[in-house]
Order: sequence, then structure tokens, then C-alpha cells
Amino acid sequence: MLEYRQLGSTELKVSAISLGTWAIGGAWGKVDDEESIRAIYRAIDLGVNFFDTADIYGDGRSEELLRKTTADKADEIFIATKFCRAGDIHDPANYSEKQVRAYCEGSLKRLGRERIDLYQIHCPPTEILRDGSVFEVLDKLQREGKIRYYGVSVESVEQGLIAMEYPGVRALQVIFNIFRQKLIDELFPVAKEKGVGLLARVPLASGLLTGKFTKESRFAEDDHRNYNRDGAHFNVGETFAGLPFEKGVELADQLRWIAEGRGTMARAALRWILHFDAISCAIPGFKTVAQVEENVAAVNTPPFSDEELKRLSEFYHNEVKQYIRGPY
Repeated sequence: MLEYRQLGSTELKVSAISLGTWAIGGAWGKVDDEESIRAIYRAIDLGVNFFDTADIYGDGRSEELLRKTTADKADEIFIATKFCRAGDIHDPANYSEKQVRAYCEGSLKRLGRERIDLYQIHCPPTEILRDGSVFEVLDKLQREGKIRYYGVSVESVEQGLIAMEYPGVRALQVIFNIFRQKLIDELFPVAKEKGVGLLARVPLASGLLTGKFTKESRFAEDDHRNYNRDGAHFNVGETFAGLPFEKGVELADQLRWIAEGRGTMARAALRWILHFDAISCAIPGFKTVAQVEENVAAVNTPPFSDEELKRLSEFYHNEVKQYIRGPY
């Protein structure tokens, strides 16, 4: 049985394992839309009720796949989408009412919905968050019923703390996994105090925490794990959690013990995330039915003991933290 958690102080109860749709949109190598559709339906059958997407995932492809599979389920399947990265993220005009409204209407059309459950600013620069004008626009769209709640997908603890200063921000999407633990002490307490829900993205460190890669593993040209592994196109933290690939493989090899009694490393890595009550849900990606089933199985995976949790904390502080690149 899937576990459901309150998304912060919102009225939404979301599956603890929900799903991200970046991979089925593109930028992760070859994708089969028919298999993606089967995977979404399988996820719903298993109890997943929350999907995260964005307008730029495959230039709207992910949103359109969600329309095909969930448009008639708007009361039971919640959708989070994101905006701003289809334009110049540093230009204040990109966050004007006219532009944000256009982004919102575009997503609503592609999703086949009258309202977006959670509308997120998609990793904006820190100065945009400090300015805050975009939140006034989101407040207006919320009053009009175009969006139910809004939040921010952030790159760092600093950005998360700034975003939570605005009372309308009800959720943050954060990079969180065994390799990225800084948030536990610096962000989680504030989020819990303010009733802000946390969505854990990159939960498997772009696949590193599945344990399936070797240093010889190669990725397709159109896969961000190839073209963004050093942050050439966007924040390096989105790819392998900011770790150099070869070092990430070494570190993942040291974590193979987490699968003992838990089936696979992937299930164990997701189960570790669910230990933290500040997390509303983890949003692993998927491209196949089998990956959906593997992700959802994490909910029924045995939890970590206090001793194991301490071991993983020490591993992060002593072995991992020094190698992470990018905003953190």
C-alpha cells in the first residue's frame, strides 16, 4: 500500500512516492511515448496520485502525455508543473503578469485542465526571488482559480530560505538524496515551522544511486547525463547531484550495503528519503512500467535503523560533501 502525506499546510494529500516526468519528456535519451503512457497508467493503478512536470520538458511533451492519461481525473490525480525557463530566466519581464499568464494558459491547455494544483517557478535566479514581484502575479492567478497553490523549485538552501519568506509559497522542490544532505539541518526545520511541503527531486542522483553504472557507462548525446555532467547547460546539481561522474560511481559502490534486506539500491535510496517527515514526497523519474514499479516498491521497503542513518550521515559529511559542485 502506498503511503500518503500532507503537502505542507495545503489540502493536498500526495503519495509519498510520486513521479517526475522530465525523463519522459526528453533529455534522458530515447523515449517511447506509448511506454510512457502505459507507465503513467500503471503508476495510477499502484496509487500514485501526484505527478510533477514542466512546460519545457520536451517542449510540452510531458504535459501533453499527462493530458492523455489524467485529464479526466482532475479530482483525484494532482499535477504540479513549472514555468519560466522557456524564456530568459534573468529578465524581469519573464516574470511579468503578461508572460506568467501566457505560461500558465499554455500549461493548462497542454494538461487539459482548468486549474493547476501546484504551479512552481522553475529554478529562477536568486535575484528574482529577492525581488518578489512574481509572487504578486501568482497571488492574482490563485485568486482567479487558475492555480490552486504555488511554490518554487530551488537550487540551494539560500534560495529555499528566501522563497519561504513569502507567505504564499506552500511548497519547495529541492535536490535531496543520500549524496545531498545539507538540507536536513538548514532547511527542513524552517519548512516544518512554516508548513511548507518539500518535493525531493533527483532522489536517485540521476541513476547513480541505483548502482547500475560503472566508470565506463556512456550516455546518448541528447541525455543531460552526457551534455550537462559538468554544468555546461544548467545547474550541475541537477546531473548526478553535482558529483563528477567517476567519483559518483565510486561513492555509489561504497553504498551497496544499503540494498541488503531491501531488494535494490534504488528502493533503499528512496526509502531513506521517506525517513524524513519534512518530505512530502519523493519524485523519481521513469521511462518504463518496470521503473514505476521499482520506484513505488520503496514504500514497503524496510526502514533504516538509527545506526544505519548515522552511518549514512557520516558518509555524506566525510566522503561526499567535499566533491559536490554548484549551488548548494
